[in-house]
Parts: sequence; C-alpha cells; structure tokens
Amino acid sequence: MAEKKIDLFEEEEEFTLDEQKKTVDLTPENARFFRSEGGLISLELTDEGETKVYERVMLLRAFPITNPDEFISVREPTKRKTSRAKEVGMIRRASDFDEATNVLFHEELDKRYFTPQIHKIHSIKEKFSFYYWDVDTSAGHIVFLMNNPFNNIRILEDGRLLISDIDGSVFVIPDPKKLDAASYRRIEAYL
Repeated sequence: MAEKKIDLFEEEEEFTLDEQKKTVDLTPENARFFRSEGGLISLELTDEGETKVYERVMLLRAFPITNPDEFISVREPTKRKTSRAKEVGMIRRASDFDEATNVLFHEELDKRYFTPQIHKIHSIKEKFSFYYWDVDTSAGHIVFLMNNPFNNIRILEDGRLLISDIDGSVFVIPDPKKLDAASYRRIEAYL
C-alpha cells in the first residue's frame, strides 16, 4: 500500500522571496487603526495608492522587554493552526500615532504581554525540585511554581528582574532594591 503524502500548507498562498521580504512601514499617514463593532482591532491601510481594510489584526512586539513601544509587528491572524500569521506591516514607533491610537495599542498589547509586577515576596519554598512563590503583585495575591530559579530569573541591563513560572507566565520586579527587606532577602540568593 502506497503512503499518501499530506501537504499541510496546500491551501495557503505562495509568496515570492521579494514579497516575503517586503515590510510596509505603518505610519499615521498610511494606517488607521480602530476598534471593530466586535471589539477587535481593525486596520485601514493605504499602500501604493490602494486602500485595504483588515477586519482583524494582531499586534506583536519584536522586542517586548527592551523596546516595548517600538517595532510592533501587525499581522493578520491565521485561518489554519499549521500556518504562521502573515505580517501586514511594522509600526516603528507607537509614539508616532495619536493618543487614542496609542491607547488602543496598549490595551491590546497589555492583554498579550500581561506582566504583573511583584511588590512583596511572602515566601519561596522548595519542595520536590519545585519552588513555590507566594507573592503580592499588581494583579493581586498569587502563588506560582518555578522549577529552577537560576534559569528562570533574568536580570536586565536596567536592573529589572524578569521571573518566569512553569506555565510561561512572566512577572517583573522593577527594582529589587526597593522591595521591603524581608522580600529582598528571600530573592537575594538567586541573583
């Protein structure tokens, strides 16, 4: 019996290398972002004299930690789980857009990149190679698990700490030295 090969991408459009490399700079002059009736972010884009409306676009940060408001990729969501979202264009600086559009950007990006700030560390307990963190955050009281603090706590150049739990959630401590003394002692061993 002969094997049948399945092409997972058979229904997708094919693009030439030049088309794939082309990135449209999205500016206030050529792009208007707005909320659709269903609450999604829509885009009206005028490129090379042609206007197209995208009923739904997604915003993704190219540099979510170091430059969160620069280089924001705007993509069409995929219709198939096996394919990647097609990039419509790139917002170089969110600050180039008006205040209302920036509010729209931040509402959407804050949902995607939800990063609660840790204000107080009640305890960090190790049990069976898992570390149980009991903390107060900007999102309320949380208990989360981590499997190796030395691999899951990153110190950024500006001194912030990024802490990842086993589910991939990320927490931030803007300035560890501003924590209360007991909280700082609990985390100091892992820095």
